Amino acid sequence: MKADISALWNKIQGMINGLIILLPNIVLALIVFAIFFFIARSIKRLVKRLTRDRHQARNLGLVLGRLAQGTTLLVGLFVALSIVIPSFRASDLIQLLGISGVAIGFAFRDILQNFLAGILILLTEPFRINDQIVFKDFEGTVENIETRATTLKTYDGRRIVIPNSELFTNSVTVNTAFESRRLQYDVGIGYGDDIDYAKQLMLAALQSIPEVMKDPAPDVLVMELAESTVNLRVRWWIKPPRRADDLVSRDKVLSTIKKTLVENGIDLPFPTQQILFHDQTEDTDGDRSRQREGWPAGKKEVPKPRSISDSLRLVAQMRSQRDGNGKVDSATAKKDN
Repeated sequence: MKADISALWNKIQGMINGLIILLPNIVLALIVFAIFFFIARSIKRLVKRLTRDRHQARNLGLVLGRLAQGTTLLVGLFVALSIVIPSFRASDLIQLLGISGVAIGFAFRDILQNFLAGILILLTEPFRINDQIVFKDFEGTVENIETRATTLKTYDGRRIVIPNSELFTNSVTVNTAFESRRLQYDVGIGYGDDIDYAKQLMLAALQSIPEVMKDPAPDVLVMELAESTVNLRVRWWIKPPRRADDLVSRDKVLSTIKKTLVENGIDLPFPTQQILFHDQTEDTDGDRSRQREGWPAGKKEVPKPRSISDSLRLVAQMRSQRDGNGKVDSATAKKDN
């Protein structure tokens, strides 16, 4: 028992002695790692400062600054471990990572794919922070572009996180890519209205709205001869092309056009249908020149529908012919008369 206690005490004492021996190396390693830590922060600030005044490289500068900081800290960690453990070699860790790199690649394939897509988005900049974009069913303002995903703030105050790989491989509509944007709306007028006069009224209404740009000038085009209306397409430009400006200009344009057209006697008809009834009990059924469809084609005299007795007599004759009798039943005939 005493021998076991003595062996344990010797082992603990040896560990304490080894720690005391390594203490200077540990302190030196901490100092070295602290130096690398401050160097990493300085590199990150330097990269951000260099890209601060360049709008196109601002987002990429943030990512490169983070990558530079992480790489510097990793190098400092390797150096600190080499000081504490002289037998430690960074090449051994790199070899270990190389062996397991295939497995890690399969496990984190989506993460790496999103990371590379994020770097490419930051490099090519198809859209930027504060741009308003439309992606599939999502529409909003770009809040942040990170290496893994891009966050959108919708117009109703919700946040949407979209993986960068989807944004990079699919179509994205950027509503604020240019300084101005064209809007349009179809207005239907009656077939009896003067098209040129309606165009003049619409253009005058558009030119009176401050939110509508004068250059390029708005225009009105005939687009369709619909079932109940003649559709005129109103087109105008706004600047800046943000969602709020779109709604404000659209509200004023439609309100002003509607008021102007109504005050000047231009009809704004709603969809209507005309139903023509066809009497299929006539003797002339099948003769297009004598069918009663509202306006008969051919003769002035409109054929009149048969009476109920005539209709019953015709039905009885059809039944007699079907049964092989050439005469109409007397009881049926009396009933018809």
